[in-house]
Amino acid sequence: MLRDDTLLEKIEADFVGAHREGLLSDQRLAMLQYASKLTLTPQAMRESDVVELRAVGWSDRDILEIAEVTAYYAYVNRIADGLGVQLEESDDH
Repeated sequence: MLRDDTLLEKIEADFVGAHREGLLSDQRLAMLQYASKLTLTPQAMRESDVVELRAVGWSDRDILEIAEVTAYYAYVNRIADGLGVQLEESDDH
C-alpha cells in the first residue's frame, strides 16, 4: 500500500516520469508497464513481457499475481460499466 499521496499522484499521472525522478524502482516500473500493456492492448502481450518481469526480479508467482490483479480490476470495471453502476466517491479524495 502506498501512503504518500504526492507520490501516488505522480505515479498515476506519469509513472515513467516518476521512475526518471528516482521515485520508482526498475522492478516497479516494469510491473506498471506490464499492467498497462495488459490493460490497454492485451492482444499485444508476448512471452517477452514475462521475460522482462523475470529479468528485474519478479518470480513466476509474482507475475501470475500481477496478471490476476490486473485482469480482475479490468473485469470488475467492465461489469460495473456494463450495468451502469456509479462508483461511490471516497472520503479520502
